[in-house]
Formats: sequence, structure tokens, C-alpha cells
Amino acid sequence: MSAIAANLPTLQRLPNWIAPAILLAVAYLGVPFIGTNYLFEAILLPFLALSLAALGLNILTGYAGQVSLGSAAFMAVGAFAAYNFNLRIVGLPLIVTILLAGSAAALIGIVFGLPSLRLKGFYLAVSTLAAQFFVQWALTKFSWFSNDSASGVIDAPALSIAGVSFNGPIGRYLFALTVVVVVTSLTLRLVGSQTGRNFIAVRDNETAARIIGVPVLKTKLLAFSISSFIIGIAGVLWAFTYLRTVEPAGFDLDRSFQILFIIIIGGLASIRGAFYGAALIVVFPLILSRIGSFLLGDIFDSGVLDMSQRVILGALIILFLILEPDGLVALGDRSRARIGAVFRRS
Repeated sequence: MSAIAANLPTLQRLPNWIAPAILLAVAYLGVPFIGTNYLFEAILLPFLALSLAALGLNILTGYAGQVSLGSAAFMAVGAFAAYNFNLRIVGLPLIVTILLAGSAAALIGIVFGLPSLRLKGFYLAVSTLAAQFFVQWALTKFSWFSNDSASGVIDAPALSIAGVSFNGPIGRYLFALTVVVVVTSLTLRLVGSQTGRNFIAVRDNETAARIIGVPVLKTKLLAFSISSFIIGIAGVLWAFTYLRTVEPAGFDLDRSFQILFIIIIGGLASIRGAFYGAALIVVFPLILSRIGSFLLGDIFDSGVLDMSQRVILGALIILFLILEPDGLVALGDRSRARIGAVFRRS
């Protein structure tokens, strides 16, 4: 331990990009070779899609201070828009399809973000429920969105870029990973820019922000549009890479609450928080299912699992809000600081 302590100052001076570079190297070069289909299908693909959705909501709620309960609606808009762009515009590149789908979600986000110009807090949160109910109603009512499918459930199109197919579990994982990495990198640049500082100023005090020259109304609508754009792309990943189907039931109100829980548990106004929270939300039911089956056997069926998951997650959210409002990110930072202190004392 003394040797590690001696080298600790050197380790602390390493460039900030070292850890992300190692993580990306493992994600791109290691995981595809050692991962199983179960790992990709049940863990990594939903984790990537939910992380991106939480990242988008964190822009709106964590950084700009605008509460939204309609995230799943914007995911649905992105998924169905991507499906219809791909179906009705022959030869449209997949990347363009995704960008257009995100733009469609951003447009809807601006429309439903207009109440933020007058409403705040709880009242704004309730108004965003209108997006959730309206989008689900429209997708169910008008069969054109699902290409007149009798069931309303449609198969996602094949994933292909420049003749390269991404249809297997590994291919869909690499495709989703690349999208998440690119969007996260751009988001990091955004929150560090003047626009990101404007978001924080509006969140902390609208009156003070207006006095120092921040265009409050424009900033709010920009936050809604950027957030919805990212969440719309997350909806494409959720439908095209994970579910492999596009249906309104995949984007219900429970999904909106799930995304909100992710940023509360992970940490508001934190890029890492979106990934920490998504990891917990995805892995937790699997661990709970194994433990419950081991302890209770056949009694612990899917109904008991679902109810247990809701109860425990609800308790966790209450504990985080009371004891650690900054979420898992703050806990992780404190743990690293304590470990560093122990090594320095050694």
C-alpha cells in the first residue's frame, strides 16, 4: 500500500481523458469479444438507450430546472418518426433518419415546452403529462403512423450504414454505443458552453438571469428542444436496437417515470449521473429476481418481482432525496476522496 500511496500524486496528475479512453477501449474492443447475447440483449442495449434518454432529461431538469414527465412521449415520437422516414423516403441514409427523428421530437418538445413560459414546478410537470397522453393517443388513434398495422406493432427496419449491417446483437450494441458516445461528447461541450451556463442561471434564479442579460424565454425553449432531440434519438435506439419493434406500449407513462428516477438516483445536473442511474435501474431488477428466486423459489413470480421492484425503488428515491440529493455521483466522488485519503495516510 505504501508503494501505491507514493505513486498517488502521479496518478492524480494524469490527464482527464485517460479514464474515458480506457473505458471506451474496453467497450469497443473488449466487450464484443467476451460478451454473451444475454449481456447485450438484456443489459447493455437497454442501458445505452436509457442512459441517453436520462442524459436528455438531465439537460432539461438538472441543468435548466424545468420538470418534465413526458420523456417517453418524445422517445415515441423519435421512434415512430424514424420508422416512417425510413419507410416513406426510399434510400434515406440511417444517420439522416436518426437526425430527422430527433428533429421531429425537438419540434414536439418546443410545442409542449411553451407552457414553461408561464408555468413552473409542479404545474409545469403536470402540463408535460399532456405530451405523454396526447402522443400515445395519436399513435393509437391514427394507424398511418404504424403503416396501418392491425396490431399497432411494427418491426424495426434493418440497421445498415454504407452497406455495413448492424443487425446482430454485437452489431446493434456497437451501433448504439457509437450513437451514445457521439451525443454524450456533444452534450459535454454544450453544458460547458455559454448556453450551458445560461441553463444553470435560469435554473438557479430566473429573475437574476434576466437581469444579467440571459434570454430566459429563449433559453427555456432551447432546453426543451435539445432535451427532446436527445430523448428522441434515445427512442430510436430503444425501438431499433433493443426492442426491435415499434409500438406505443413501449413508451408508456411508466417509462417517463423510469427516466425521471434515473436522473434522481444518478444525480441531477451530472452527465455521469445519467449513466450511473441507468446502470442501477437496468441491473437492479435482474439482481432482485435472482435473490428473490433463491430465497422464495416459485413464490417470487413476475408479479411479486414487479411489486418488489417498485417498492424498493420508491424507498431508494426517498432516501436519495433526503440523504443524498446529488445521487450516486456524489457518493462515488466521496468514496474516491476517502480512498485517496487512506492511501495518503499510509
